[in-house]
Amino acid sequence: MNSKVTAATLPAAQSPARAQLGEYWELTKPRLSFLSVITAIVGYLVARPEPHFVVLACLIVGTTCSAFGAGVLNQWIEREIDTRMARTRGRPLPSGAISPGAAMTFGMALATVGPMVLWFGVNHLSSLLALATLASYLFVYTPLKRHTPWCTIVGSIPGALPPLIGSAAANGEIKPLGWILFGVLFAWQIPHFFALAWTYRRDYAQGGFPMSTVVDPTGRRAARDSLIFTAALVICSLLPVALGLASIVYGLVALAIGAWFLQRAWKFARADATTRDIPARRLFLASLAYLPLTLAALVLDRLLG
Repeated sequence: MNSKVTAATLPAAQSPARAQLGEYWELTKPRLSFLSVITAIVGYLVARPEPHFVVLACLIVGTTCSAFGAGVLNQWIEREIDTRMARTRGRPLPSGAISPGAAMTFGMALATVGPMVLWFGVNHLSSLLALATLASYLFVYTPLKRHTPWCTIVGSIPGALPPLIGSAAANGEIKPLGWILFGVLFAWQIPHFFALAWTYRRDYAQGGFPMSTVVDPTGRRAARDSLIFTAALVICSLLPVALGLASIVYGLVALAIGAWFLQRAWKFARADATTRDIPARRLFLASLAYLPLTLAALVLDRLLG
């Protein structure tokens, strides 16, 4: 019997260096971070600035580094808590793939480089807004997660600041459309995260996070707030039309997408604790579709209008 194993009989092993790079990439929370980058770009584009590719490039690099730094340092702060939850214990820090010291150094470097790129490559206001995002996310929202269900509302503020960074990069100041985008991002995060918090309510309870879905196991509070903020989101998304900043075509698109999203939030609110799981997942998936569709419609309307 020939027991010899050849390279052809086994899948190619991932090199240690490549595996380590993958762990550092995971540490940056890439999906959440890229949402910040994309919304900053939206804030820039809807302002219709004069073409300046260096400024746009610096905006992208600076916002990316800032967002990555926030993600890394957030995981560094919560590394002990992450070991308690099934969905987070496989992350690079709780799993031991990256040491806490290396993670802190990496996060601090990114959080320093990001605002500096914005300061020297864009303008001072965009850099200060990036610093405000980092500070509010790491020193306000992250500690509050352990103490109060209001953390989601508070945490929506740093999550909504990136469009203001983009608006400041385009204008050197924040115009009304920038504040409208701030409102859209702020309101959108509530149904998005409350639907997720209901799905992972047992994990959050195990981790010691007093989310609204933990302190109110019926889910009524989270479902009610999701519906209220979704309604506010739809109204906010129509303000560009009311203020003459977008066309009626955008308004009709935003209204149609918003009505669909609102219907998902309504079903989440109407369900009870025993039947809320499916509406929660559907609301979460709808939130993933709603934001890019609405923002893309606004960007196209502004650039083509």
